Amino acid sequence: MDEKKWLADEFEANRAHLRTAAFRMLGSRSEAEDAVQEAWLRLNRTDATGIGNLGGWLTTVVARICLDMLRARKSRREEPLEMPMHAAVADPAGDPEREAAFADSVGLALLVVLQTLAPAERVAFVLHDMFDLPFDEIAPIIGRSSAAARQLASRARRRVQGTDETPDVDLGRKRTIAAAFLTASRNGDLEALIAVLAPDVVFRPDATAARYGIGATRGATDVAAAFKGRAQAAEMAIVDGELGFVVHIDGQIRVAVTLTIDEGRIVAIDAVADPDQLERLDFSILRD
Repeated sequence: MDEKKWLADEFEANRAHLRTAAFRMLGSRSEAEDAVQEAWLRLNRTDATGIGNLGGWLTTVVARICLDMLRARKSRREEPLEMPMHAAVADPAGDPEREAAFADSVGLALLVVLQTLAPAERVAFVLHDMFDLPFDEIAPIIGRSSAAARQLASRARRRVQGTDETPDVDLGRKRTIAAAFLTASRNGDLEALIAVLAPDVVFRPDATAARYGIGATRGATDVAAAFKGRAQAAEMAIVDGELGFVVHIDGQIRVAVTLTIDEGRIVAIDAVADPDQLERLDFSILRD
C-alpha cells in the first residue's frame, strides 16, 4: 500500500479518538478540530517509518498542541465554553454505547470544572483519568516529572469530584516548605536544604534552564548541593496552578520553577527558562 494512503487511513482510524481527547482538553469543538488538523500536518512532515505506535504518537502530539492552546488562551485570559454536543465530536460509525457514555461524561458541568484547572492540570487529568495514559508518558508532554504529573492529575480529580475542600490549608503547608527551601538555598544551608527534600528528589530543568549552571540532578544530597547559595533573586509564586518560584535576572523573569511536594517534602523540582514556554505560563507572585 502507498505510504501516504496508509498514513491517511491510519489517521482517519484515529480521528474520532483524537477529536474526543482534544475536545475534553479544550472544551471547544472548533479548537479541537484545529488541534487534530495540526496533528495531521505534523504527521505529514514526519518520517512515519520511525513511529512504532502511531495512535500513541498522535495522542501525544494532540495533547501537546492542546497544552499550547490552553496556555495561549490563559495568557489572553480567554475561556471559551461551548455546549457539549457529542455528535460534533463523535464518530457516527462508532459503538453506540460508547457514544452514549461519551455524551454523559462530557457534560456542561464537567466542562465548567475543567476550565477552572491550570493547563497542565487539565491535560494530565484528561490523559490519565479519561484515556488511561500512564504518568511516565504524560510527564514529557507537560514538561514535568512523573511525580509532578501524578500530583497534578490528583489535584484536578479532587476538584472535578468536588472533594478539594481544604486548598488554602494545603497551600499554606506547602508554602511553608517552599519558604524553608528558598531560605536555606539563599543562606547556603546544606543541612536545611536536605531536610526539606525527599531522598529521591529529582531536579529537571529544560535545556535553557540548564545553561544557568544546574543540570538534571537526582537525590537529596546532590540537589541540595546544586541549589546551595542560589535563589537570591527568586520570588515565591503560583506557576501554572502549582506552588513554585520565579527567578529574576536583570529585572526580568528568566526562570519559572515548580515544586512538587508530597508528605511534607519536595519530591520534584522542574525549571522552565525557554522564552516561548515562559510566555505561555500563567503565574502570580505570592507576597507576604
